[in-house]
Amino acid sequence: QVQLVESGGGLVQAGGSLRLSCAASGRDIKFDDMGWFRQGPGKEREFVAAITRFETLRYSDSVKGRFTISRENAKNTGYLEMNSLKSEDTAVYYCNVHDNWTRRDYWGRGTQVTVSS
Repeated sequence: QVQLVESGGGLVQAGGSLRLSCAASGRDIKFDDMGWFRQGPGKEREFVAAITRFETLRYSDSVKGRFTISRENAKNTGYLEMNSLKSEDTAVYYCNVHDNWTRRDYWGRGTQVTVSS
């Protein structure tokens, strides 16, 4: 079992920056893929960014060039650095861990990011 806790969300002005963290517990996740998803008001949950166990990176077109995903396996933690934030980035951001062996997905409870224009 993996438990995930996101932190770092908050209220920021357009053009500002935030850094989200995802702390994992329960077991070592260094062999898992990690990702971030978000769900804006009245919208479905959407993919934001992912980093594989080999540290291959992938981003949605809407955040490419502005967001950076990373992980620190020694701390069992993932990060999402968000720059040049826009009002449309307002959403609850969820951390995801994908177990490549069992193919099970784990989710955190989310952290709210609100960007004021």
